[in-house]
Order: sequence, then C-alpha cells, then structure tokens
Amino acid sequence: MIVVAASLCMASGFAVLRLGWPGNSRFVAELLLKASLSIGFGLGIFSIIFFLSLVFHVSHLMLLDFAVFAVLLAANLVFSKRSTVHAAVIASESSRDALAPWVSRLIGGGFIFALVAALYSAILRLIAYPHGDGWDAFAIWNLRARFLFRGGEHWRDGFTTLLPGSHPDYPLLLPAAIAHFWRLLGSDSPMVPAVLGFLFTFCTVALLFSGLSTLRGRTAALLGGIALLTTPFFVELGTSQYADVPLGFFFLATIVLLNLHDDRDDKSTNTGLLALAGLSAIFAAWTKNEGLLFLVVVVLARVWVIVKKERPYGGISQIVPLLGAIAPIFLVIFYFKHSVATGSDIFASSNAIPHKLMDPGRYGAVLKWYGKGFLRFGNWFLIPGTVAMLVYYFVSEKETNRKSESGSGVAIFILTLVGYFAIYLITPYDIYWHLRFSLTRLFMQLWPSALFLFFRMVRLDPEQVAEEL
Repeated sequence: MIVVAASLCMASGFAVLRLGWPGNSRFVAELLLKASLSIGFGLGIFSIIFFLSLVFHVSHLMLLDFAVFAVLLAANLVFSKRSTVHAAVIASESSRDALAPWVSRLIGGGFIFALVAALYSAILRLIAYPHGDGWDAFAIWNLRARFLFRGGEHWRDGFTTLLPGSHPDYPLLLPAAIAHFWRLLGSDSPMVPAVLGFLFTFCTVALLFSGLSTLRGRTAALLGGIALLTTPFFVELGTSQYADVPLGFFFLATIVLLNLHDDRDDKSTNTGLLALAGLSAIFAAWTKNEGLLFLVVVVLARVWVIVKKERPYGGISQIVPLLGAIAPIFLVIFYFKHSVATGSDIFASSNAIPHKLMDPGRYGAVLKWYGKGFLRFGNWFLIPGTVAMLVYYFVSEKETNRKSESGSGVAIFILTLVGYFAIYLITPYDIYWHLRFSLTRLFMQLWPSALFLFFRMVRLDPEQVAEEL
C-alpha cells in the first residue's frame, strides 16, 4: 500500500509538472530536475487532498487520490499537443565553463565524496532520532500530523492555543502530507516523517544540481552541490524533521523555474514555467508562515519585472499564469487561516508595533545578529562558506547577461531577507531570544537559493580568477 501511495504521489506531481513544462526533456539534468520537482509537488498535492478530505468528511482517501490523478492525467491528454510547440532548448552548451580534464575529475570526485558523506550522516541521524531532533519536530509538525491522523471528527482540536509553543497558525503541508501517508499505511509510523525529511533534503540537492546543470553546466552544478552538501547544518536540519528545509526546497524551486522561464527565447508565448513557479511559491506559503512573505515578494518581484523589463515579452500576460496557479491553493490557505487556525502570535500585540519600529536599538540588535548569522549559520568548521563565496564573488568577473536573467531571483532573495528583518523588529518575544533560536534556520531556508543565484552568475574559469587574485 505504501509503495502504491508513494508512486501515486510522485505521479500526481509529475502530471502537474508536465502540464506546464515546455517541450520534452533532452538532457539528463532536466530529467533529474523534473524528478525532484515531481516529488515536492506531489507531496504538496497530497497535503491539499488530505486537508480537503478532512474538511469535506471524505472517508475513502485512496479513491480520492486516484480521482485527482485521473483528472490530472486527463488534462495531460487533452493538452498533450501543446507541449510539442515552442520546444526551445533551455540548456546552453555554450554556457559551460571549460576546465582542464583533471580539474573536472577532481570536482566530480569531490561531489561524489560529499554526497556519500551526507547520505551516511543523514541515515545515522534518522536512526538516532526517529521522532525528530528538537522541539519543533515533535511538538509542532509531528504533533499536528497526529491530530490530523488520530483526531477523527475532532481533528480541529489540534489547533488550540491551550498547547503552548505549538503554533496553531502554522500551515499544513508537512503535517497533512505525513498524515496522508499514515492514513494509507494504517499507523503513525515515525518512519514516514523521517523519510519525508530525508526526501526534501536530498531533493533540494538534486534540484540545485539539476537547475544549475540545465542553465549553467556541469561545473557549476557540481560546485553548487558540493557547497550545499558540505554545509553541516543543512543535513542536520533536514533530518531533524523541521519544516525549514522543505520550505527552502520550494523557495529554490520557485527561483529555478523563474530563471528557466526568463532564460528562454519564447518567454512571451510559453508561460507554463511561470505557472509552475506560482505553484511552487504557493506551496511555500502552505509550508510555513515565512512562505506567505515569500509569496508576496515573488508576486511583487514579477510585477517589477513587467514594469521595468517585460513589455517586449507580453506585459501583463506574464503575471496572469503565476496568479492563476496561486489562486486555488491560496483559497485553501485562506480558509485554513480564517476557519481553522488561530491568530498569529507575531501580531498578537499589534498596538506595540509602531513603538518597536521607532526603537533604533532593535534595528541595531537585528543588524548585529544578521552579521553574526552570516558568519556562522552553517556550522562550518573553519572558513564559513558565506565568506568564501563573498570573496570569490568580488574577485571574479560576473557574467552580465546571467546577472540580468537572475535579476528577479536576486530581488526575491533580498526582499525576503528584508521581510525577515522587519518581523524581528515587531516580534512580541524577547528580541534576543527570538534571534538566537530562529535566525540560523531562516538563513538556511534561503541558503540553497543563494547558492543557485551565486553559481548562476559568477565565472568559473580558474585561470581568469587566479589572474585577478
């Protein structure tokens, strides 16, 4: 049963992906990109299905799963002819930086070593912490999943404020996906959230690798993968059964899909990738409250692209597919926030917000912690990866055309950081406590996207960089 459920989950995600994907895949990297996106989208779809089954009292969950998949399959059959039109090649062979063969082999070997080490570490952590590692794992995400699975007609009781520290306003992608598999399995096995955490962790690696490989080439993909896999806190957080790495997956997916769209020659007529980016952004909003901020930022960034750059590409037609994909799941989130969840604790003391915004000491505190977090959020042993990247960025020659193509992704990244900054300014908690226990995880949410944007823009020719150094 669990094998059927897992296959149906990924097949549903792939069916949605295929509806918006332009043309057929011609590269192995694109196949890996589709596979990683299919898993993430499939888990998002499964969470929506389970939540709606609770709301509408649908008892035959597997039947509902097959019905949704049948609708998606029918849509693919109806629109299959469209996928062969505008099948422009996304990957650009000319964008690959030439390296000496021994350097390429060294980088490839380093990637394989980092991947094996990360897999080994992740498996050991899954065995050591089957119920998750930390308060958020068992007191928020897995607890909420158990209320959804075991609550029956009283599943809404899990969203009470009587459970301290459980954040009953948090969205449900992760708990509902877990509960969905538990329902089909017939028991609340701890292996389900553990496996989902493992999948999101290494699907993020696969997404980063395949996105860079498709848009930039093998060298950038290997270096980006090494940078992520060798970030100690990434594997640790991903296997802790928190929602930050799944959220980072959808952040990265949105930015990769927007870059894929902007890199195409037929962007004015083929907007399927925009719709998929919108779907990824709304799944981020369904994962954590930070995803709601990210969703707003994505829409604003695309509007900015339309106003400043997009007139030759079709103007307003470039925002409609994005909003069209967002709208249905946004209605689900709105219903959840309005009729199921309690109010957000961040805005509980709204009367004090103007006073906090006028306090310069709070700005100084957040800036100080941003600086410290930049240096140590990844738990590196010696040189922080952020410092190494910053030095490389300033000494290497940037590719102007790639920087332009990544413009909306960079804007999304920066505005999201600014939004996090603003939330810390108005937090009802002690600001130092809040920064201490959450900032590193917020930075990790954006780290895969930062790596993608970095290796998307910089030159990777070691001889040229050596000369500038």
